[in-house]
Amino acid sequence: MTDRLGALPELLRGTGIPAHVQIERWLLESIAGGEMEPGDRLPGERALAARLGVSRMTLRQALATLERDGVLVRVPGRRGGAFVTEPRIECDLTGLAGFTEQMRRAHLRAEARILVAATVPASPAVAAALEVPAGEPVHEVARVRSAGQTPVALERSFFPALPGFLAQDLGGSLYALLAGRYDLAPRTALEHLDPVIAAPAEAAELGIEPGTPLMLIERTAYAEDGVPVEYARDLFRPDRVRVSVRSGVSAAAPPPGRTADH
Repeated sequence: MTDRLGALPELLRGTGIPAHVQIERWLLESIAGGEMEPGDRLPGERALAARLGVSRMTLRQALATLERDGVLVRVPGRRGGAFVTEPRIECDLTGLAGFTEQMRRAHLRAEARILVAATVPASPAVAAALEVPAGEPVHEVARVRSAGQTPVALERSFFPALPGFLAQDLGGSLYALLAGRYDLAPRTALEHLDPVIAAPAEAAELGIEPGTPLMLIERTAYAEDGVPVEYARDLFRPDRVRVSVRSGVSAAAPPPGRTADH
């Protein structure tokens, strides 16, 4: 893989930019320019540090930063090394776009493998979110979502018992289904983010090891009139997805949902 790197940079001294930062920028530019692709391995630390004219400690500092940012993954052992990873997918929660729309923005094809599509009694948590009595029938849909054939998320959503819902195509955007067939387009949502670890069953569906860190996004989505239309608990692989939220200064708004008349 050494030849894939092309010409090595001449690190500048006395510029105020640390050598490890210059190495990070060079590697990022090499990956962005196509000189290195996902799966490619960097030369060994000793050889690369010598060619760059830096200490192995300086090189390791650059590699550690890129590993933390999800650009590289370092594998121990004789056949290990530093490998270029697949770029993480940006998932912007700001506009309440579903997974299908998020993948379209990233120029990736969203795929879904349906694990569960059934009518079940509402648990206390589901009932509270959807504002229905506990035990009332609701629709549960669980899916493994993939981008580029790589599993990146495990979605588990609950919906009111809408007629004919489970007979529809559940492999695409469920938000588009709510909007187009039931005139219940989600307009607002309350979301909570928590770091969790993958249980064995979740890990098996996502193709990862049990105990791997995941990001849980718990969401209640509301239609324009404040009626809750979805309660979801989605698990994302943080090595494949980076969650972002755009913020701004605005007047304080009441929480999503219906408010009592006064």
